[in-house]
Amino acid sequence: MNLGQNGPLVSKLGLGCMRMSPVWGSTASDESESIATIQAALDKGINFLNTGDFYGAGHNELLVGKAIRGRRDDAFISVKFGAVFYNNQWLGLDLRPIAIKNFINYSLVRLGIDTIDLYQPCRLDGSVPVEDVIGTVADLIAEGKVRHLGVSEITAAQLRQAHSVHPVTALEIGYSLADRQIESDLLPTAEELGIGVVTFANTAEGLLTGEMKAPLPAGSYQHHFSRFQGENLIKNLATVEVLKQMAKEKGHTPAQLAIAWVNAQGGHIMPLVSMSRRARLPENMEAMGITFTPAEIETLNTHFAPGAIVGGTYLQR
Repeated sequence: MNLGQNGPLVSKLGLGCMRMSPVWGSTASDESESIATIQAALDKGINFLNTGDFYGAGHNELLVGKAIRGRRDDAFISVKFGAVFYNNQWLGLDLRPIAIKNFINYSLVRLGIDTIDLYQPCRLDGSVPVEDVIGTVADLIAEGKVRHLGVSEITAAQLRQAHSVHPVTALEIGYSLADRQIESDLLPTAEELGIGVVTFANTAEGLLTGEMKAPLPAGSYQHHFSRFQGENLIKNLATVEVLKQMAKEKGHTPAQLAIAWVNAQGGHIMPLVSMSRRARLPENMEAMGITFTPAEIETLNTHFAPGAIVGGTYLQR
């Protein structure tokens, strides 16, 4: 697919590398298996690798750097910046131009590359004018340190504003059958402006995998979000039964159908799937080939209409 109207050619399936690193207090995945997973994805033509300079305090970029050593041209590297963590706690954003120029130098060294393919603020919070944030990335593009501008987790108004400063190649945003709020405004805006859409959380933090049971284990990070609590979770799991039944009839897993539904929303939309084991590659690649009848799409769209899943996640800010 082309990432955006006039953007670079990338794989229709993206590899999210975040969970290979210690984030939110989790332990890192096995490093050799993580590297092997990235390399196996590249071997199979999945070239879009998504990372962030704050994933594991640089650990993730170092990992990706090791995996692409000697095969830089096989990979399209997407990097998010701007988030500040301390002791696994979110402190906020630092989007000052001076900070961005500092962040990118560290990213380039950790990744072992000269140019980042897609560079994007992880959010825009108004702390620094959009013109200054986007303008700084535009300067980095002019310098040759960055190829394309991306944005992440923003509003339609912010997307228009960013795009007016410098053409935006891609928008990264959460999207799934369970989280469809971007369909009203943000998705149409991206399409109108010719911006590619990279979607994460396609299985809604595990809700759409068909494997979740109520109540969740005590240590589950999902407890932070109201959709996974008490009666909400019981109602939501009942809603997911329709997806489970359809998956059974089609001979696939619910997670595969959740990814396939996102993929079916348009040629400009890329499902970004997190994997840290090679064993997951075949099932996720197979999901990209799943098609739906018009009746099946109508069933899913109706059953998972906006509001059908009760309770919020961090995507509904």
